[in-house]
Amino acid sequence: MHVSTETLNQQVCAIVTSEKLIIHDTQSALDFILSVSHQTDCSRIALNKEAFSEDFFSLRTGLAGEILQKFSNYQIKFAIIGDFSGYTSKALHDFIYECNNGQQIFFVSTKEQAIQKLCA
Repeated sequence: MHVSTETLNQQVCAIVTSEKLIIHDTQSALDFILSVSHQTDCSRIALNKEAFSEDFFSLRTGLAGEILQKFSNYQIKFAIIGDFSGYTSKALHDFIYECNNGQQIFFVSTKEQAIQKLCA
């Protein structure tokens, strides 16, 4: 896991990249939140899509809702960076659309988009 910080509009966000699976259940999400926010003192965090269990992207498992609720509970603005076009689920695309129109959780294609959304 590689953690760096970026600053935009006087807001600091943590950019985390990992080739390994980091988030696979609610406990691993909590561990991630606490570890990164303690390490960086940031409440704005981005993580690459590959660090998530594929179950996260299958909405019927309920995992996405449970995990993203943890970010909300801890008042973490959060972005997931990756290519989501390979998913065919209309429900997932609707979920991503709704998140991206909110203020807390974002699904973006690039690190630069994540920084823009998190530091707005």
